[in-house]
Amino acid sequence: MFDFFKTKKNYENISSSAFKAMISENPNAVIIDVRTALEFKQGSIPKAINIDLMDVNFSQKIAQLVKDKTYLVYCRSGNRSGSACKYMGDNGFEHVYNLSGGFMNY
Repeated sequence: MFDFFKTKKNYENISSSAFKAMISENPNAVIIDVRTALEFKQGSIPKAINIDLMDVNFSQKIAQLVKDKTYLVYCRSGNRSGSACKYMGDNGFEHVYNLSGGFMNY
């Protein structure tokens, strides 16, 4: 009863060690850094692509991605990437993981 009040969580928050393990165990996983281009240039996880959550074209860029791949998403602290993961899950992405604590914990 009242299930409509529950929000379905369609992504998973994972620890830094689990995030690193997923990178090494899933060579086809896509690593997405949702920070600004300047933040990305200052340091990023190897092989990450930069899709800034605050960019006006964020939704269009995400829509171009294949929905059944594994996506490992991060930002500085985990807040923006959590929003990005929720957006991706709400739009049909099946395997989305957020780095808890963000790049600061990596």
